[in-house]
Amino acid sequence: MNSSRWQFWIDRGGTFTDIIAQTPTGRIVVHKLLSENPERYEDAAIQGIRELMEISQDQPIPAAEIELIKMGTTVATNALLERKGDRTVLAITQGFKDALRIGYQNRPDIFALEIILPEMLYEQVVEIVERYDAQGNELIPLDKIRAEQDLQAAYDSGIRSCAIVLMHSYRYPQHELEVGSIARQIGFTQISISHQVSPLIKLIGRGDTTVVDAYLSPILRRYVEQIAQQLDATHKSIKLMFMQSNGGLIDADLFQGKDSILSGPAGGVVGAVKTCSLAGYNQIIGFDMGGTSTDVSHYAGEYERSFESEVAGVRLRSPMMSIHTIAAGGGSILYFDGSRYRVGPESAGANPGPAAYGKGGDLTVTDCNVMVGKLQPEFFPQVFGKNADKPLDRAIVKQKFQVLAQGIKDGKTSEQIASGYLAIAVEMMANAIKKISLQKGYDVTEYTLCCFGGAGGQHACLIADVLGIKRIFIHPYAGVLSAYGIGLADIRILKEKSLEAELKPELLGNLQQVFQKLISVAQEELSGQQVTIKNTTILQKVHLKYSGTDSSLIVDFANLEQMRSQFEQEYQQRYGFKFTDKDLIVETVAVESICPTYTPESRITERQNNHLPQAITTVKIYTADAWYETPVYQRETLQPGDIVDSPAIIIEATGTNIVEPGWQGQISDRLDLILEKKN
Repeated sequence: MNSSRWQFWIDRGGTFTDIIAQTPTGRIVVHKLLSENPERYEDAAIQGIRELMEISQDQPIPAAEIELIKMGTTVATNALLERKGDRTVLAITQGFKDALRIGYQNRPDIFALEIILPEMLYEQVVEIVERYDAQGNELIPLDKIRAEQDLQAAYDSGIRSCAIVLMHSYRYPQHELEVGSIARQIGFTQISISHQVSPLIKLIGRGDTTVVDAYLSPILRRYVEQIAQQLDATHKSIKLMFMQSNGGLIDADLFQGKDSILSGPAGGVVGAVKTCSLAGYNQIIGFDMGGTSTDVSHYAGEYERSFESEVAGVRLRSPMMSIHTIAAGGGSILYFDGSRYRVGPESAGANPGPAAYGKGGDLTVTDCNVMVGKLQPEFFPQVFGKNADKPLDRAIVKQKFQVLAQGIKDGKTSEQIASGYLAIAVEMMANAIKKISLQKGYDVTEYTLCCFGGAGGQHACLIADVLGIKRIFIHPYAGVLSAYGIGLADIRILKEKSLEAELKPELLGNLQQVFQKLISVAQEELSGQQVTIKNTTILQKVHLKYSGTDSSLIVDFANLEQMRSQFEQEYQQRYGFKFTDKDLIVETVAVESICPTYTPESRITERQNNHLPQAITTVKIYTADAWYETPVYQRETLQPGDIVDSPAIIIEATGTNIVEPGWQGQISDRLDLILEKKN
């Protein structure tokens, strides 16, 4: 897809910001820089655009030359983790002032003597005198005068964000709309109304989601404005889009706090799925290992989403990619607690980073790979040290491992200790994959491990060995696949409505009407994003559950028999049994409107000559309890059909791939690297 202007696809992660640019000639360029480097730049995304367009700091960025920027960002996630959102007032039905604080009274740690309740995101609560019952009868009319006085008092104390959550408003929103208009007249700049944010039954989930939205949306607004200012333009002239947690893109103006929590990682899942399906693999485990954490995901034909999640101690009811994250990344710090090795959860981040970065950091998983020879400093960009111009520092890593070995006193050498820590990190990541696959009834041995992220290729074979997976897929852009996925992502609009009605033949007509309403709302939102609607796909889904149970499963909207049969099949797989005599309840219906934004060219690369792959050098690596003489290949020089035997190191611009003993690498005609287990 050639365009006469630049396009940028950006993933701002915890440690690195990855940028893929499409130049005006259609060429794809990859760029990586540290997410935080306050001595050199304010914002990594803007700095990356400057470097790629070769514009100095004092020159304005020429907005006219940029067509589109697609971004995934951790700005809102970080604000939530660090509790640095906007000051918020909660307006809730009288008598329910503490409902969100009490929550569901979950006790995650059943034996804890001191129970520490999660902090509330709102600062003040205003009780609204009003009440509908579940049938929509107005039991107590809305007291507008008191609502206005109380909200005005909150506004006068400096609060500008308001979350409005009233009983039964997912079905009867009149009072909420009236309170919303009072808040608007007072001058609140962010007003989140629960039936618009999360139109679903259950006050607690709806309330929490609305508060998160009010708390984080202003942070996103300011970030979008900051980027627009630095682009020397209002962002109207440049189309600026953000990745949502549900795996779809959305116009910057419509980006909401509740949809931003998994903005970056969702791009990785989309990238993994789209690149693997081009290569013909439709059952994949996504394995994204970055500097700070590892994200794993499962795909077997459809994106998996969770509709209720807990992030940083906050409950959210908003469709999110089903991604399981653990605190084990390249920057996870190594500990010895006197009796056992421990990895993480603390991370060295980008600053000071691992010990090898030469900024005084602690030993990390990355340092283990330097110690055992799997990361070779001479093939790394020289961006380390105090002035960002030094290679990785192998000497400091060896020195720190010797000190650690003296502290452990178990007679093991430095490389054996490093190898032990790597085994622990690998086991943690393999367990995360089991959680999203084996525990849900999927047999991973039939799957392809789609490995990406800066540190993924260093550990892929070891993880596949633990899980019994026999094939690994590594795309040419594996090191920046989240950014590539953000570029390939579709615009997705999801709309839901709670029903809580028994699935009977007479309900089908009603369902059809509800779907029509949701579809027209979704299409209207799509047309507001300046996209052509003609190639839009619409998915209609029904959330079903057995009567008297609490957890629903998602099926396609069809006739009664098909929906029941699909539900029972899914239930049997998930739980190992099914009921034949229980009624089914339609909990929620959902519509998803999908509009593609970019189709990658399906390029087949021809082999240039019949030369065998040439190693650029041979190094020693320590793996499987022994030192191996290991050839090092540059991935760019490998051709379709080339076979690389183990052990081997395959170096590329955005990562290092290790072919462990017992594996074999092959380059496909799309230049993908496919690693397969030798029998």
